[in-house]
Amino acid sequence: MSEEKYKHFQDLILQFARETTVSGRQTLEEHLWEEFGAERVVFVLDMSGFSLLTRKYGIIHYLSMVSRMQLISEPIIKTYGGSLIKYEADNCFAVFPDTLSAIHAAIALQLAFEASNLLTSDDLDIHISCGIDYGRILIVGNEDCFGDAVNRACKLGEDVAAKGEILVTKDAIDTILTELEFKTSEVNISISGLAISAYSLDYRSRN
Repeated sequence: MSEEKYKHFQDLILQFARETTVSGRQTLEEHLWEEFGAERVVFVLDMSGFSLLTRKYGIIHYLSMVSRMQLISEPIIKTYGGSLIKYEADNCFAVFPDTLSAIHAAIALQLAFEASNLLTSDDLDIHISCGIDYGRILIVGNEDCFGDAVNRACKLGEDVAAKGEILVTKDAIDTILTELEFKTSEVNISISGLAISAYSLDYRSRN
């Protein structure tokens, strides 16, 4: 069913590309958003140090770490109500119904990998960074997701956040109705002309 849904999505996108009228494209776009659109919190996890570790120990060594990351991360994401979308290289993409659930999952993941690292040699230690954003996105079954919130969460998790860091956009923070129990520090980021207002979460310090 998931493969059929993804093929249906790709067929609609191709129809959009071939459509020559503005009204036709508008109709297809509305249909795509109606069928696949959803407001979700997007979570992106990135493993730190890919290039350095691969060069130092080899790709097989690093791929073994990626497999461990996947085994540890999936049950934690599901425990906090998240839906795993995909693993892509050393990244993990998931969506959550609310920001607090995504934040708690990110904290649990950071602590889980810290605990796991106590049992491994330094060369097998896994360190992660996390990016979280909120917005209206396209979700295609369990195959993929697209949208501005996905792009921004990727930028934060992959390009900006340091190992052990959790970055959450202001848009996501603004959806939290209760006071956030952890301290935050505001960061303003510009990547390829894209300005992102976000917060770094100090999950070891409570308000």
